[in-house]
Amino acid sequence: MQPVPEHTPQRRPWVVGVSGASGTPYAAAVLRALLAAGESVDLVVSRASRLTLLDETGISFRDAHWQDDLREWLARGADGKPDAYAPLDVTDVRYWAAGDLAAGPSSGSYPTRGMLIVPASTACVAGVALGLSKDLLQRTASVTLKEGRKLVVAVRETPLNGQTLKQLVALDEAGATVLPASPAFYAGATHIQDLVDFVAGRVLDAAGVPHGLYRRWEGELGGGSREA
Repeated sequence: MQPVPEHTPQRRPWVVGVSGASGTPYAAAVLRALLAAGESVDLVVSRASRLTLLDETGISFRDAHWQDDLREWLARGADGKPDAYAPLDVTDVRYWAAGDLAAGPSSGSYPTRGMLIVPASTACVAGVALGLSKDLLQRTASVTLKEGRKLVVAVRETPLNGQTLKQLVALDEAGATVLPASPAFYAGATHIQDLVDFVAGRVLDAAGVPHGLYRRWEGELGGGSREA
C-alpha cells in the first residue's frame, strides 16, 4: 500500500450533475457559489442538458472546448445576457463526459464530498431511484448513495405524477435530500436572479457549503405575527 504524501492534500470535489430539465441558471448559480467558496468541482453535463442549455442560453456545450463554454455559461445571468458576472477561474473544475462510464466518479474509491444534481429532470429521478446507471450522471448518483455520501436532488418539474412522487420517496428513503426548485419570495427578491439564487442557496445549505446567495429569515421585526 502506498501512503498519501503528507504535503499533498487529497482533492475531494463536489460532483455537480446537470440533467435535461429546464433550469440551467440554477446550475450556474450553484457552480459559481461552489467556486467562490473555494470548493473543488467535478462536472457532469448530460446529453439532454446540452439541448436545454442551448435553448436557455444559446451556448453549445462541447467536450473539446468545455472550459471556454463553461466560462461563458457562468458569466451569464438568469436572463441569459452575457457578462453579468466576471470571468471565473475554472482550473480546479474537472469535466467528465456523460458517456464515460469509466470516469473517476463512477467508482466509490474516487473521493468526493457528494453530489448535487441541479436541475434534476423526472427522467433523471427515475433512473437514479431505479438504479439504472444509464449514463455517468446516474451512475455517480448511485455510487454517492451506496457510499453514504451527500446527494442533493433539485427536482424541477410541475405537476408531479404519482410515479415520480414514489420515486422521490424512494430517494429520500435511500438517504438523498429531495429539494424541489421552488423559489421563495420572503428574501426580498427584485430580479429573476434573486429567485434563482435562493434555490441555489438552498442546495448549498443542504450540502453544508457556506454562501451569501440570499437574505436569511430572522423573524419579523417588533415580535409581531402574521394574521392567518
